[in-house]
Amino acid sequence: MTQAPRYFALIPAAGVGARMGATSPKQYLKIGGKPMLRHTLDAFLSSELIAHTFVVVSPDDPYIDAVAPHHGVTVLRCGGASRMESVRNGLAVLANTLSPADRVLVHDAARPGLTAELIEKLITGTGDHPAGGLLALPVVDTVKRCIDGEAAGTVPRNGLWLAQTPQMFRYELLREALAAAKDPDSITDDASAVEALGLSPKLVEGHPRNLKVTLPDDIRIAEMYLAVSQPEFV
Repeated sequence: MTQAPRYFALIPAAGVGARMGATSPKQYLKIGGKPMLRHTLDAFLSSELIAHTFVVVSPDDPYIDAVAPHHGVTVLRCGGASRMESVRNGLAVLANTLSPADRVLVHDAARPGLTAELIEKLITGTGDHPAGGLLALPVVDTVKRCIDGEAAGTVPRNGLWLAQTPQMFRYELLREALAAAKDPDSITDDASAVEALGLSPKLVEGHPRNLKVTLPDDIRIAEMYLAVSQPEFV
């Protein structure tokens, strides 16, 4: 009998968030009274489908111990210079913990609007798809090509989606895809590494609340969504 796969969250959180212009890494900035990363961790802790959550930080991270809860989350101090390297290092550390068929849900630390409902939607929507799947939003605005600050043409939006996270793949497949990727700058998300193998991950429609906080104005938008549901920070 084939053993049912387990689902694990992996959150790369070794970045510094330079575009935010803050004095500390953006994942530790407070949104709605608690650190952005803690919102992300709480989303996975609230899901009964997630067996365990791992967060990858830089070896000398001075903030994580005060943010990560003492149950359900393991801190891996093996973060690298790029997001891809952090994910790859984290997967290597987990080689003796995860089985090849276990699913890994990689999620951006700076997407605090994730919910247990979205996690379940990704897992059920992806199912046993051999190439895994990811949350994403179909493009609804008109898309313009820009040259020197001027509109140089309209790009057909049919078939265009905006990738979100989590992105879920079999542990073995994700390790293979990232090992085959030679240029970290060309791998902007985990799905792009899987696509480079000639595979097509499934797109599962996400939600605007799952936005990535990149610029200062994004914080206010995230707080608007989080105000709808604000779990206590304990």
